[in-house]
Amino acid sequence: MTGLLSFVLVLVLGGGSGLLHEWLGWIHFMGFVRFLVPDGYEIYGSVVMVALGVAVGAAGDSLTRRART
Repeated sequence: MTGLLSFVLVLVLGGGSGLLHEWLGWIHFMGFVRFLVPDGYEIYGSVVMVALGVAVGAAGDSLTRRART
């Protein structure tokens, strides 16, 4: 469970910091987004990372709730 949480956290924080970097230009917290997407698509890549992190987190939560019942 902690591995899934870490994965989701990295995706959401990475995507969020990528968006902040593109919009504000000063935050370089987790700049690995630039290595994952082609030049010119950094914002789209960051949005996809945030959405993927939220979706994976929701799916993981759903699976753990189903396993408990």
